[in-house]
Parts: sequence; C-alpha cells; structure tokens
Amino acid sequence: MTVDEVRVRPARRADADALREIDDATLSSQVSPADPVDPQAAPVDPFARHGPEDVLVAEVAGRVLGHVVLGRPTPLRSNAHVWSIMGLAVHPDAQGRGIGTRLVRAAVDEARRRGGRRLTLRVLATNGAARALYAAQGFVREGVLAGEFVLDGVEVDDLLLARRL
Repeated sequence: MTVDEVRVRPARRADADALREIDDATLSSQVSPADPVDPQAAPVDPFARHGPEDVLVAEVAGRVLGHVVLGRPTPLRSNAHVWSIMGLAVHPDAQGRGIGTRLVRAAVDEARRRGGRRLTLRVLATNGAARALYAAQGFVREGVLAGEFVLDGVEVDDLLLARRL
C-alpha cells in the first residue's frame, strides 16, 4: 500500500463495524484514557457522540483503515471559529504508512471548509507517536493538564495542542 492509494472520505453509517474494529484494536492506556472495551458488553455505536458527518475515514481498496473525528470544543458562538480533533485512530495493520498524516491533513482542510480558524486537540503525554504526528502537521503545545488521568496506576499528563488554520 502506498499513501497515494489512500482515499479519505466522509464516514457512512455502514462504516460502523470497521470503526469499532479499529477502536478495539488500538485502544490502550498508552494512547487513550478511555475505559477498556468490555467484550461482554453490547457493541458501542461509534456515531453515538459524533454523527457520520463529523467523521472522516481513510480507505484503501475498499477497507476502512483509519478515522478522525471533528467536533466543537464548546457550543458557544464566541468559540465557533474553533474546531477540535476529538479522536484519531489507524488500524495497527496500517500504522506507519502515512494514513494518520492524511487524516490530520483532511481534518485541517475540513475545519477550514467549515469556517474554522483554529484546530485544537488533546493527547496523552505518553503517546509519543501521536505527538510527533501532530508536531509534523504544525500543532504546538499550548497547555498541560498535569496528572489529568491515572492510567495503570500512574498519573499521566494530558497535553493541549493547537494550530492556526
């Protein structure tokens, strides 16, 4: 697979199973403060918090291999110029091949298209790969929530990153 084979498109409800598979395969305390997936629980609707219109997927040869979620940090009109990356994940089989970069660039373009002038996100200090990806795309650290999460018994900082659009 080459980066040129990657197609980024808006998500569809039919992508739900693929998005769940990616999230299940990538979720760990090193990259997310979310609770672990309970294999006995009913499947989580990946569009419960953000509809398909706020999710972009990366697809190669018809297979969804990654996704990025855009959202508003607040509902305030005074904050309407700001968009946030609420989540980013690439299937482990496809990591390190430029899909994350393509998704971040697509999120930047989409936030601009929606009138955004700033794009923000939060990332765990322990997630070095994501931090490097975001830095390469022009995001800078604007704040630290020290000890924001306790993961595997250790306090972990949550970093606030942003870039101008």
